[in-house]
Amino acid sequence: MQGKRLIRIVFALLVLLNFAFSLELLRLSEYKDQNVSGWLASEKLDGVRAYWDGENLLSRQGKKLNAPLSFTKNFPKFALDGELYAKELKFEEIQASVMDKLPDEKAWNRLKFHVFDVPEASGGLLERLSELEKFILQNPQAGQNLKIIKQVKVKDNAEFEAFAEAVIAKSGEGAVVREPNAAYERGRSQNVLKYKKFNDAECVVVAHKVGQGKFSGLLGSVVCENLSDKKRFKIGSGFSDKERANPPKIGSVITYKYQNLTAKGLPRFPVFLRVRED
Repeated sequence: MQGKRLIRIVFALLVLLNFAFSLELLRLSEYKDQNVSGWLASEKLDGVRAYWDGENLLSRQGKKLNAPLSFTKNFPKFALDGELYAKELKFEEIQASVMDKLPDEKAWNRLKFHVFDVPEASGGLLERLSELEKFILQNPQAGQNLKIIKQVKVKDNAEFEAFAEAVIAKSGEGAVVREPNAAYERGRSQNVLKYKKFNDAECVVVAHKVGQGKFSGLLGSVVCENLSDKKRFKIGSGFSDKERANPPKIGSVITYKYQNLTAKGLPRFPVFLRVRED
């Protein structure tokens, strides 16, 4: 028993060390019918989160992304928060290009840095974004790889929900709504809310369970520990045959989706989405 307890403590410490130096960025909360009258809505892009600190492009964990100089050479000297994204590419393709240690300039040229905030600027969201608009007007070449995510004012919740459903109907991931006068926040914010058809979260893989029947000799499920509340549960669906033969490594962080939470606070019907590489 003491040995198992020691293993769990060591594992928990490793996880903490892995995230100890994470870049503290704005994090979205879930939209749950909060009053968003007069807020600003935008499409939620299924890209790789990135932060430009004025000199380097960083992942949300604070790791320097190996972007080719040709991609960032016209970026401003002030900070930007956004998503590396291309509509025609799947998330996995975007992630593979962004996380490549030897950057493929051709692959990066398919991406754009879609900016949703200018963290160090003053004023409300539109005022902050106007700083980037001015920069691009003065430096037109910057507009080749920098795109400002369009913000649309919604008069009430019904209009926001209609906006989000229209995005989803066109195969978009969902929508985001932002309190227009709130300052940029680091950490979880109640002033920036996401609307999606399903919930998603992240967990650490702590064990593999061997499958049975058609999955005999392959991965049946993974045992995961949530990053948020440390609760453990199994995920057995969403894996491809290739992923069942080569499952996510123990200690790796994966993203999963789920419908809602049980009375015990566990995800109901969790489905594997992807391994997080950043």
